[in-house]
Amino acid sequence: MAPKAEKKPAAKKPGGEGKKGKKKAKKSVETYKIYIFKVLKQVHPDIGISSKAMSIMNSFINDIFEKLAGESAKLARYNKKPTITSREIQTSVRLVLPGELAKHAVSEGTKAVTKFTSS
Repeated sequence: MAPKAEKKPAAKKPGGEGKKGKKKAKKSVETYKIYIFKVLKQVHPDIGISSKAMSIMNSFINDIFEKLAGESAKLARYNKKPTITSREIQTSVRLVLPGELAKHAVSEGTKAVTKFTSS
């Protein structure tokens, strides 16, 4: 097994952290963690989730998003349309997700779109 590469301390840039001690703003990483937690509390209010399990769930959602977005883009391209609409999303859900899961996802999506358009 190859030894792990050691990280060298980053060279300080001139005019960076001087006497005033300004800290560099931390780059924000977008995740679905707060939404996963909200849904968990809706379905099981008394259950928690470990950080490792949360990370797995976040990766899962990113993966499903990638698959659905890719399939939707293909469908739009095939039909020579410049826009991905709810119709492309619904079709890609039917193609990507298996059986009963697709049916539930389509009904939840339809419900969400109806709620969104009515408000």
